[in-house]
Amino acid sequence: MANILLQCVVLVISMCGLALGSRTNPFLRKDRVTMSRMVPDADDGICKLRVEIFGYACEEHTVTTQDGYILSMQRIPVGKSGETSGVRPPPVLLQHGVLMDGITWLLNTPDQSLAYILADNGFDVWIANTRGTKFSRGHTSLSPDDSPYWDWTWDQLVQYELPAIFQYVHDQTTQNIHYVGHSLGTLVALASFSQQKLLNMLSSAALLSPIAYIGQMTSLLAQTAAKHSVAENLYKAGFDEFDPNSKAVTDLLKAYCKDPSINCYDLMTTFTGKNCCLNSSTIDVFLENEPQSTATKNMIHLAQMIREGTIRMYDYGDDEENKKHYGQSTPPVYDMTSIPNDLPLFLSYGGADALSDVNDVQLLLANLKDHSQDKLVVQYQDSYAHADFVMGVNAKELVYDPLMAFFKQ
Repeated sequence: MANILLQCVVLVISMCGLALGSRTNPFLRKDRVTMSRMVPDADDGICKLRVEIFGYACEEHTVTTQDGYILSMQRIPVGKSGETSGVRPPPVLLQHGVLMDGITWLLNTPDQSLAYILADNGFDVWIANTRGTKFSRGHTSLSPDDSPYWDWTWDQLVQYELPAIFQYVHDQTTQNIHYVGHSLGTLVALASFSQQKLLNMLSSAALLSPIAYIGQMTSLLAQTAAKHSVAENLYKAGFDEFDPNSKAVTDLLKAYCKDPSINCYDLMTTFTGKNCCLNSSTIDVFLENEPQSTATKNMIHLAQMIREGTIRMYDYGDDEENKKHYGQSTPPVYDMTSIPNDLPLFLSYGGADALSDVNDVQLLLANLKDHSQDKLVVQYQDSYAHADFVMGVNAKELVYDPLMAFFKQ
């Protein structure tokens, strides 16, 4: 029973995108990459694990960012039939949330998972994997065992990572890109768009469980961790890496479960909201491949957003330190009203989502009130919670089909 509970805890933490971890890992996976300059082996990558087994063509690619991180990407260039229409398929880039990797888009069967569905509908599919995840642990000079390897937050994903990925896909396809993000994948996109980045390589963007403001999220565990500065305390204690498989996270969650207000027999609902449409086989696939590490500093940044209800750059907690990095005593704000009004956007959010809360999404939409109405599609799924958007068995009909129709306009 205890082992099952801990597995559920790991699942919940990863799906919400807020977790605690360290370099000390009692469940150490043998395939974890720990050496600098290491790149994924094509015989042991996501293509082999989750794509080719279903009969799809798949290519492994690597991208090196300006700050030295070596990232893996997967490309599904055509659908399962292998047939093409004779014209170049439009590229679609899929960006996962925090503590997940590209397998996010491949957890269900091919008729239910977005990556396969896009390929079968004539799109050239590219799957990103953020720094620090299993297949993106390479660096030009650092190892994940080095503290500086983990010295980043989602600010650096905006500044270095997303631009490198976009440029690579654009160079490979010579076409502008349709973008799909989930959770943190929406945050880095919105922040980039607000700074006028990527727009020259972008056709449109679909944001699932959009995250910009998270001050009103109803997830009790996430709110409690932010309130008590859990990530900050771990960082001060020397935990540079958040590893959800570590003893640190399981010990913390055992402590949380002593709180009678937290229902540890239904942690998925407690953390993400009540997901309506998951099945057990999908969860089994998830537990075989996830969760993934991120930087503790990244978790601190998210906790700051929860406590303050703002969307701005990382706060170093000291006026002089902020001035050194930003030239001002407070971190600069990512201004959502600066997103171009003519940028085609598709937003889909859920009424049961405890992380991308309805009230926070409304704050984002208020910032987009002047957006061209023919360029903005807002979809509301009353029964959906956070994980349903990437794991729901009925997501194709409810979310993905409208998303593809939007792309094809």
